[in-house]
Amino acid sequence: AAAAAAAGRCGRDPCGALCPLLTYLGVGYADYAVLAHVLPQPALHGSPWCPFHAAAFNLIVLLLLACHARAVLADPGVVPLPDTAIDFSDLRTPSQQSQEDWTVCDRCEAYRPPRAHHCRICHRCVRRMDHHCPWINNCVGELNQKYFIQFLFYAGVASLYAAGLVLAAWLGPVGRSPAGMAAGGDVANNRVQTAHCIILLLESLFFGAFVTVVFYDQV
Repeated sequence: AAAAAAAGRCGRDPCGALCPLLTYLGVGYADYAVLAHVLPQPALHGSPWCPFHAAAFNLIVLLLLACHARAVLADPGVVPLPDTAIDFSDLRTPSQQSQEDWTVCDRCEAYRPPRAHHCRICHRCVRRMDHHCPWINNCVGELNQKYFIQFLFYAGVASLYAAGLVLAAWLGPVGRSPAGMAAGGDVANNRVQTAHCIILLLESLFFGAFVTVVFYDQV
């Protein structure tokens, strides 16, 4: 049911269908660049910490993808529709009748609790709705906000980790030593590795700054 709802949202929001794909492509490229072009460099490859960095970065990526999937597929807190579109009394219980902050959504034709808002993309009211996020193609609401915040946290950690590994590969003593240059380990002498490191660093800085701002706003 959650997957079907997510597919329905994709059909209504082309941007929401594209942004999650860009997220997976960006994360996949970062993982590839770290494993294939950053860690094999002399400054990191000869270190006993190299296997740890590979395992730790992949663990962060796994947690990032898991939280993103949960945020995408989870029900954000959609307010249920009444059995009929005219009579609202079947949705209001005695406890709800005492809540003066309950309002009526003229689009859903249903009662909604305080801090619930109507999403113009999902066409439903969502409890404690923060916003509709195209990066998860879902609303950020009462039931999935924690997964969204966790996704932002792990994305920021992954960006910082990747940027740190690139700088360590460039500035490490092995990479700058004559022995490292003779072995072809200096990234400046390898155009392919240099290009991947630059792209990874720019990606990490851009997305790291972006998710940090959004994470701060959410917290």
